[in-house]
Amino acid sequence: MTEAARAARPAGPPIALQLVALLICSLIGAQAMTLAVVLLAPLPKPAVYRLSEVAEALRGGSLSPRYGRPLARQTAARAPDDAKGVNWRDERARRELAALLGVPEARVALAGRRAPWWSAMFGVGRGPPGGPRDVEPGRPSRQSPPDGRPPGQRFAGPERALFDDFTAAVEERPGRWMVVTSTPEPFPNDWQRRVCLWFIGSLALVAPAGYLFARRITAPLRRFAQAAERLGRDPHAAPLTLSGPAEVGAAARAFNEMQGRIRRYVEDRTAMVGAISHDLRTPLARIRFKVEAAPAPMKAAILSDIGQMETMISAVLSFIRDASEPSARERLDLLSLVECVVDDAALVGGDVAIVDEETAAVLGDPAALQRLFANLIGNALKYGSAARVRVSRAAEAVRVDIEDDGPGLPSAELERVFQPFYRSDRARNLDQGGVGLGLALARSTARAHGGDIVLTSCPAGLTATVTLPAIDPGR
Repeated sequence: MTEAARAARPAGPPIALQLVALLICSLIGAQAMTLAVVLLAPLPKPAVYRLSEVAEALRGGSLSPRYGRPLARQTAARAPDDAKGVNWRDERARRELAALLGVPEARVALAGRRAPWWSAMFGVGRGPPGGPRDVEPGRPSRQSPPDGRPPGQRFAGPERALFDDFTAAVEERPGRWMVVTSTPEPFPNDWQRRVCLWFIGSLALVAPAGYLFARRITAPLRRFAQAAERLGRDPHAAPLTLSGPAEVGAAARAFNEMQGRIRRYVEDRTAMVGAISHDLRTPLARIRFKVEAAPAPMKAAILSDIGQMETMISAVLSFIRDASEPSARERLDLLSLVECVVDDAALVGGDVAIVDEETAAVLGDPAALQRLFANLIGNALKYGSAARVRVSRAAEAVRVDIEDDGPGLPSAELERVFQPFYRSDRARNLDQGGVGLGLALARSTARAHGGDIVLTSCPAGLTATVTLPAIDPGR
């Protein structure tokens, strides 16, 4: 096992185990909050309406009971449907209410309105179902009266009470009923507000802890992604030395081994091509020596071909040298670097200028990036009469547009010109000494920095767009 692989050996528990621990802690926290709500947030007391208070309201008196919510009163042509007794407790309370009112039982209607089944879960309708609370003589009450009397003392006679919602009606004269109903409980009530505040406070305490726990679990994955992204920009980056869960450590070891194999593969192929290109110079030198005795017309043609081959070999060796020996990356002001290239081109008589600029920082090899922009600006001046440069920043990337006023390229050749040794028809016709490696080397440099180069034809000429990852100004 390599040193880098040993350095990436996992030091923490597996992610699955950490997630199970987070789940268990969350369940324990939720149960603790529920228990605290039950113990520390007492349930609301039910609304209590004495029959004497209901009778007074039906006679036109006060609508404000001592222990219940305010009552509502109205008249109707007949008894409401929900005021008809539905059980024996309602019937007993109706008979006692009729006695308090001094009217026949047939002229009185009373029924408790049952709350929905889900209401008890949210603190609504906490009283006994059925409305009236009927306590048999001699049977102790299981609930203390709301006025503080000791358990066992019951509501009797005029003290008999209705709990929670009810509807009561009395017929004053034929065709006219006086109806009294309990007003609905407000939402949210005091108990619901206390519970909501408790849960909000619990969430404020638990959420940061859960966030920190989850962040601790995912931090190694985030660092792994950042290291992989750096490797994409710099193929010669150092191996990963991540620590964390077992899964991340295993992935880091596999990543380091893959990186080593890819690096050896590229180095072997690069060395082979370099050796072949270098060794070709020897037979070319012998051919140049032997052609001296050839007739003048043939000699000139052969020497021209030999010169072109030597130029191509020199370009290949330069390409291999630049690709296999990258310089150290450093923080650069890309606008300043582009300005230097533009000034150099202008010194030799080129019509080049920066027409739009924005400061942006990148991490890169200054010499390689300078060659990249010099090549693109040189092409713009070679195939056109002027070059205009724009430097801008979009989102997390820096964009440099180099526009020329030349004839452009057909859409079919916009990608082919990036192939090594490919030259368009116009380039071959101009015959200005190029061998077709400039754009290939420029794109290779851009992609090695995590960016790219794209060519776009427009009516005014051709635009070369370079994009590079931007870094924060304070980095």
